[in-house]
Amino acid sequence: MNCQNCETPVPVNAERCEKCGARLLHRRIVFGAPRPEDFKLTLQEPIDLSEPVENDDWQFPAEKDSAAFAPSVSVPNEVAKEVRYGGFFRRTLAFGIDFVTILLLSALMGVMAYIGYKVGLAAHGRFVSMDNAAPLFGILTFAWILLATAYFVVFHGMDGKTVGKWLFGLRVVDAEQETISYRRAFLRWLGLIGFGCATFGFSCFWIIWSGEKRGWHDLLARTWVVRD
Repeated sequence: MNCQNCETPVPVNAERCEKCGARLLHRRIVFGAPRPEDFKLTLQEPIDLSEPVENDDWQFPAEKDSAAFAPSVSVPNEVAKEVRYGGFFRRTLAFGIDFVTILLLSALMGVMAYIGYKVGLAAHGRFVSMDNAAPLFGILTFAWILLATAYFVVFHGMDGKTVGKWLFGLRVVDAEQETISYRRAFLRWLGLIGFGCATFGFSCFWIIWSGEKRGWHDLLARTWVVRD
């Protein structure tokens, strides 16, 4: 090959031209020709390639505590209490207390209604007598039914306890042992009045033979009476 500067023939393994000293740029590669210098790579810290490098981020230990992956099971601290149903006699006594409470409220309501009715007749120069007392009796009857309905529905839907049930440690609940809704309390009250009048009270005596101490009105409304 020739020098690109002065066209002087130069050896194939020469780095510079012997005549002009120019560095040779266009050299042909000749297989088997010795290299002018050997290139060696030196490192400050040698790498041991005998064993593969392990990355801890991708390793899953063979022996791992299986409790870390096991689902947690919550164990209740207290054992569920045994359900105790309210018996017939206890419920009868509680209903007696409720009946007396309603009578006292009805008496107070009757006195106030009588005073108002009397004042209204007196304004027209009339007095209360058996001839004109029929409207008063009709109003009091309707008010008593409304009062009794509101008493049992509100107390049973609010906390499951009336005054009598509170005194005797009773409570009306549903299948989940929770307080019933006002709608179910109203259905229970309708069942108590309807079945009681239709069977002359036999529907309430069914509590004696029932294993869960339930009357027909309880079966209708799907309620239970339990002891606290």
